Amino acid sequence: MVDGTGDQSTPRRRRTVAAAAKPSRVRMSATQRREQLISIARQIFAERGFDATSIEEVAARAKVSKPVVYEHFGGKEGLYAVVVDREVRSLLDRVTTALTAGHPRELLEQAALTLLTYIEEETSGFRVLVRESPLMSATGNFSSVMNDVAHQVEHILGAEFSSRGYDPKLAELYSQALVGMVALTGRWWLEVRKPRKETVAAHLVNLAWNGLSHLEAKPGLITVRGR
Repeated sequence: MVDGTGDQSTPRRRRTVAAAAKPSRVRMSATQRREQLISIARQIFAERGFDATSIEEVAARAKVSKPVVYEHFGGKEGLYAVVVDREVRSLLDRVTTALTAGHPRELLEQAALTLLTYIEEETSGFRVLVRESPLMSATGNFSSVMNDVAHQVEHILGAEFSSRGYDPKLAELYSQALVGMVALTGRWWLEVRKPRKETVAAHLVNLAWNGLSHLEAKPGLITVRGR
Protein backbone atom coordinates (compact mmCIF):
# COMPACT_ATOMS: atom_id res chain seq x y z
CA MET A 1 0.00 0.00 0.00
CA VAL A 2 1.41 3.41 -0.98
CA ASP A 3 0.55 6.60 0.88
CA GLY A 4 0.39 10.13 -0.52
CA THR A 5 4.10 10.63 0.04
CA GLY A 6 5.09 7.61 -2.06
CA ASP A 7 7.50 7.62 -5.00
CA GLN A 8 6.09 9.75 -7.85
CA SER A 9 9.01 9.09 -10.22
CA THR A 10 7.59 5.98 -11.90
CA PRO A 11 5.04 7.78 -14.14
CA ARG A 12 7.73 10.32 -15.01
CA ARG A 13 10.13 7.54 -15.99
CA ARG A 14 7.46 5.94 -18.13
CA ARG A 15 6.88 9.20 -19.99
CA THR A 16 10.62 9.58 -20.49
CA VAL A 17 10.95 6.05 -21.88
CA ALA A 18 7.93 6.59 -24.18
CA ALA A 19 9.42 9.82 -25.48
CA ALA A 20 12.74 8.12 -26.10
CA ALA A 21 11.03 5.29 -27.97
CA LYS A 22 9.20 7.69 -30.26
CA PRO A 23 11.30 8.22 -33.42
CA SER A 24 12.57 11.77 -33.78
CA ARG A 25 11.85 13.66 -36.98
CA VAL A 26 14.85 13.58 -39.28
CA ARG A 27 15.75 17.05 -40.47
CA MET A 28 16.34 17.29 -44.23
CA SER A 29 19.45 18.90 -45.60
CA ALA A 30 19.02 21.94 -47.83
CA THR A 31 19.61 19.78 -50.90
CA GLN A 32 17.11 17.17 -49.81
CA ARG A 33 14.49 19.82 -49.06
CA ARG A 34 15.03 21.44 -52.44
CA GLU A 35 14.57 18.11 -54.21
CA GLN A 36 11.42 17.41 -52.20
CA LEU A 37 9.93 20.78 -53.14
CA ILE A 38 10.75 20.28 -56.82
CA SER A 39 9.12 16.87 -56.81
CA ILE A 40 5.97 18.14 -55.11
CA ALA A 41 5.75 21.21 -57.34
CA ARG A 42 6.19 19.05 -60.44
CA GLN A 43 3.14 17.02 -59.46
CA ILE A 44 1.00 20.07 -58.67
CA PHE A 45 1.99 21.94 -61.83
CA ALA A 46 1.07 18.81 -63.80
CA GLU A 47 -2.31 18.59 -62.07
CA ARG A 48 -3.28 22.26 -62.09
CA GLY A 49 -1.03 24.21 -64.42
CA PHE A 50 0.98 27.30 -63.52
CA ASP A 51 -1.82 29.75 -62.78
CA ALA A 52 -3.80 27.46 -60.46
CA THR A 53 -0.75 26.35 -58.48
CA SER A 54 0.08 28.22 -55.28
CA ILE A 55 3.10 28.36 -53.04
CA GLU A 56 0.73 27.69 -50.14
CA GLU A 57 -0.20 24.29 -51.55
CA VAL A 58 3.41 23.36 -52.30
CA ALA A 59 4.41 24.29 -48.75
CA ALA A 60 1.45 22.44 -47.25
CA ARG A 61 2.21 19.20 -49.08
CA ALA A 62 5.87 19.47 -48.08
CA LYS A 63 4.85 20.26 -44.49
CA VAL A 64 6.97 23.39 -44.39
CA SER A 65 6.25 27.11 -44.14
CA LYS A 66 5.95 29.32 -47.22
CA PRO A 67 9.20 31.17 -46.43
CA VAL A 68 11.09 27.89 -46.87
CA VAL A 69 9.86 27.65 -50.47
CA TYR A 70 10.69 31.31 -51.12
CA GLU A 71 14.15 30.80 -49.64
CA HIS A 72 14.93 28.05 -52.16
CA PHE A 73 13.28 29.44 -55.30
CA GLY A 74 12.34 33.07 -54.76
CA GLY A 75 8.71 32.46 -55.67
CA LYS A 76 6.38 30.45 -57.87
CA GLU A 77 8.02 31.63 -61.10
CA GLY A 78 11.44 30.49 -59.95
CA LEU A 79 10.13 27.12 -58.82
CA TYR A 80 8.29 26.60 -62.09
CA ALA A 81 11.35 27.53 -64.13
CA VAL A 82 13.43 24.89 -62.33
CA VAL A 83 10.78 22.20 -62.86
CA VAL A 84 10.44 22.99 -66.58
CA ASP A 85 14.18 23.18 -67.14
CA ARG A 86 14.66 19.74 -65.61
CA GLU A 87 11.95 18.21 -67.78
CA VAL A 88 13.32 19.80 -70.94
CA ARG A 89 16.79 18.42 -70.25
CA SER A 90 15.43 15.00 -69.26
CA LEU A 91 13.40 14.55 -72.43
CA LEU A 92 16.09 15.93 -74.71
CA ASP A 93 18.72 13.67 -73.12
CA ARG A 94 16.50 10.65 -73.70
CA VAL A 95 15.89 11.46 -77.34
CA THR A 96 19.49 12.44 -78.05
CA THR A 97 20.73 9.18 -76.54
CA ALA A 98 18.18 7.14 -78.51
CA LEU A 99 18.87 8.64 -81.93
CA THR A 100 21.77 6.41 -82.90
CA ALA A 101 20.58 4.87 -86.16
CA GLY A 102 21.83 5.95 -89.54
CA HIS A 103 18.85 4.66 -91.50
CA PRO A 104 15.87 7.08 -91.57
CA ARG A 105 13.28 4.41 -90.80
CA GLU A 106 15.16 3.22 -87.71
CA LEU A 107 15.56 6.84 -86.69
CA LEU A 108 11.81 7.37 -86.87
CA GLU A 109 11.21 4.27 -84.78
CA GLN A 110 13.67 5.40 -82.14
CA ALA A 111 12.22 8.92 -81.93
CA ALA A 112 8.61 7.74 -81.72
CA LEU A 113 9.24 5.02 -79.16
CA THR A 114 11.43 7.24 -77.00
CA LEU A 115 8.81 9.96 -76.78
CA LEU A 116 6.03 7.49 -75.99
CA THR A 117 8.19 5.84 -73.33
CA TYR A 118 8.86 9.21 -71.73
CA ILE A 119 5.11 9.92 -71.66
CA GLU A 120 4.49 6.51 -70.10
CA GLU A 121 7.21 6.75 -67.45
CA GLU A 122 7.21 10.50 -66.71
CA THR A 123 3.56 11.43 -67.18
CA SER A 124 3.64 14.33 -64.72
CA GLY A 125 6.72 15.79 -66.37
CA PHE A 126 5.17 15.56 -69.81
CA ARG A 127 1.99 17.25 -68.58
CA VAL A 128 4.08 20.11 -67.21
CA LEU A 129 5.80 20.56 -70.58
CA VAL A 130 2.68 20.54 -72.74
CA ARG A 131 0.67 22.90 -70.53
CA GLU A 132 0.69 26.50 -71.69
CA SER A 133 2.13 29.08 -69.32
CA PRO A 134 2.91 32.81 -69.43
CA LEU A 135 6.47 31.87 -68.49
CA MET A 136 7.05 29.63 -71.47
CA SER A 137 9.96 30.91 -73.52
CA ALA A 138 11.44 29.91 -76.82
CA THR A 139 14.06 27.84 -75.00
CA GLY A 140 12.08 26.33 -72.16
CA ASN A 141 9.08 24.36 -73.32
CA PHE A 142 7.96 21.28 -75.17
CA SER A 143 8.17 23.00 -78.55
CA SER A 144 11.80 23.89 -77.97
CA VAL A 145 12.61 20.26 -77.17
CA MET A 146 10.89 19.08 -80.32
CA ASN A 147 12.77 21.70 -82.32
CA ASP A 148 16.06 20.35 -80.99
CA VAL A 149 15.02 16.82 -81.94
CA ALA A 150 13.94 18.00 -85.39
CA HIS A 151 17.36 19.58 -85.98
CA GLN A 152 19.03 16.25 -85.29
CA VAL A 153 16.64 14.46 -87.63
CA GLU A 154 17.26 17.16 -90.22
CA HIS A 155 20.94 16.26 -90.57
CA ILE A 156 20.13 12.62 -91.30
CA LEU A 157 17.30 13.46 -93.69
CA GLY A 158 19.51 15.95 -95.49
CA ALA A 159 22.05 13.24 -96.32
CA GLU A 160 19.26 10.87 -97.36
CA PHE A 161 17.69 13.51 -99.62
CA SER A 162 21.01 14.21 -101.31
CA SER A 163 21.58 10.52 -102.03
CA ARG A 164 18.13 10.25 -103.62
CA GLY A 165 18.34 13.39 -105.69
CA TYR A 166 15.97 15.52 -103.59
CA ASP A 167 16.69 19.05 -102.50
CA PRO A 168 18.53 18.78 -99.14
CA LYS A 169 17.32 22.26 -98.22
CA LEU A 170 13.88 20.75 -97.70
CA ALA A 171 15.17 18.42 -94.99
CA GLU A 172 14.33 21.01 -92.32
CA LEU A 173 10.71 21.18 -93.45
CA TYR A 174 10.33 17.40 -93.47
CA SER A 175 12.04 16.94 -90.12
CA GLN A 176 9.69 19.46 -88.50
CA ALA A 177 6.70 17.70 -90.05
CA LEU A 178 7.79 14.25 -88.92
CA VAL A 179 8.70 15.24 -85.37
CA GLY A 180 5.53 17.30 -85.10
CA MET A 181 3.45 14.31 -86.14
CA VAL A 182 5.01 12.17 -83.43
CA ALA A 183 4.68 14.89 -80.79
CA LEU A 184 1.00 15.58 -81.46
CA THR A 185 0.22 11.87 -81.48
CA GLY A 186 2.04 11.59 -78.17
CA ARG A 187 -0.17 14.27 -76.64
CA TRP A 188 -3.24 12.34 -77.78
CA TRP A 189 -1.86 9.04 -76.46
CA LEU A 190 -1.17 10.70 -73.11
CA GLU A 191 -4.92 10.63 -72.45
CA VAL A 192 -6.10 7.44 -74.14
CA ARG A 193 -3.11 5.12 -73.49
CA LYS A 194 -4.21 2.64 -76.13
CA PRO A 195 -3.18 0.89 -78.20
CA ARG A 196 0.15 0.00 -76.57
CA LYS A 197 3.05 2.31 -77.26
CA GLU A 198 4.88 -0.12 -79.56
CA THR A 199 1.76 -0.35 -81.75
CA VAL A 200 1.38 3.43 -81.85
CA ALA A 201 5.05 3.85 -82.80
CA ALA A 202 4.74 1.21 -85.52
CA HIS A 203 1.76 2.96 -87.10
CA LEU A 204 3.46 6.34 -86.95
CA VAL A 205 6.49 4.94 -88.73
CA ASN A 206 4.25 3.12 -91.21
CA LEU A 207 2.56 6.39 -92.20
CA ALA A 208 5.77 8.39 -92.29
CA TRP A 209 8.02 5.86 -93.94
CA ASN A 210 5.68 4.62 -96.63
CA GLY A 211 5.11 8.23 -97.52
CA LEU A 212 8.82 9.06 -97.48
CA SER A 213 9.73 6.05 -99.57
CA HIS A 214 7.57 7.29 -102.45
CA LEU A 215 8.25 11.01 -102.34
CA GLU A 216 7.72 13.08 -105.45
CA ALA A 217 10.78 15.16 -106.26
CA LYS A 218 8.62 18.23 -106.97
CA PRO A 219 5.17 17.77 -105.43
CA GLY A 220 2.30 20.04 -106.31
CA LEU A 221 -1.24 20.58 -105.10
CA ILE A 222 -3.88 18.96 -107.33
CA THR A 223 -6.44 21.61 -106.41
CA VAL A 224 -4.33 24.46 -107.80
CA ARG A 225 -2.96 22.79 -110.93
CA GLY A 226 -3.97 24.44 -114.20
CA ARG A 227 -4.91 27.77 -112.61
